[in-house]
Amino acid sequence: MAQAIRLQQVSPLKASCNQCSLSNLCLPLAIEENDLDSLEDIVQQGRIYNRGEHIFDQSTPVRSCFAVKSGSVKTSIITEGGEEQVTGFFMPGELVGLDSMSGETYACTARALERTSVCEFPVEKLEELTGRLPELQHHMYRMMSQEIQNSHQLAMLLSKNTAEERIAALLLSLSSRFRRRRMSATNFSLPMARNDIANFLGLAVETVSRVFTRFQNQGIIRARGREVELLDVDALQLVTRDFARQGQ
Repeated sequence: MAQAIRLQQVSPLKASCNQCSLSNLCLPLAIEENDLDSLEDIVQQGRIYNRGEHIFDQSTPVRSCFAVKSGSVKTSIITEGGEEQVTGFFMPGELVGLDSMSGETYACTARALERTSVCEFPVEKLEELTGRLPELQHHMYRMMSQEIQNSHQLAMLLSKNTAEERIAALLLSLSSRFRRRRMSATNFSLPMARNDIANFLGLAVETVSRVFTRFQNQGIIRARGREVELLDVDALQLVTRDFARQGQ
């Protein structure tokens, strides 16, 4: 009986890193082309999570951080009172779990908001690689610094501003993130439900709905379900600038 010929296949990981449209946002951004193989060697192929499935859980041992390849992810913590507090939303090209890399357990729970694909970077292998590639190490430091800044901005956002200012800031943030992904910055689908928006911003769901309606009546946005069109970006920016001036 003739022996089957074994064909060598190209690693789907290598193809995804070299050809992925998010390479200008994800970790390959910090790596020279001749060092890309080193990163590809530690990446575990993107796993699919269905809506609601957990990628990792709060207080469980840290094993990896994850780059969102498609879909979206919500992070949250359980407060001392046993309630869920949404702490962030992550889109394609963004890394989830960075805030836990310096600890032994995850600081939050991450779950898929929709059918989501992620690429997994084992922490131990990533730390070893950053020790050999200074550019990657500097990039990781920048990303961690950005995480800290985002936490400070959220604390400021929730401290004393109005519901209108909070929602305007969220819409502008999403707009900017869609633009970086070469997608429409003014016409997009919200990855999260309004109850998640309310939880994240410290508002009642009814308040979120009223503000969306008010913005529509003012001609600032057009919203239908999760589909949102920003009709007057300048007006949204004016709302957030008013808050910034009040904080000075």
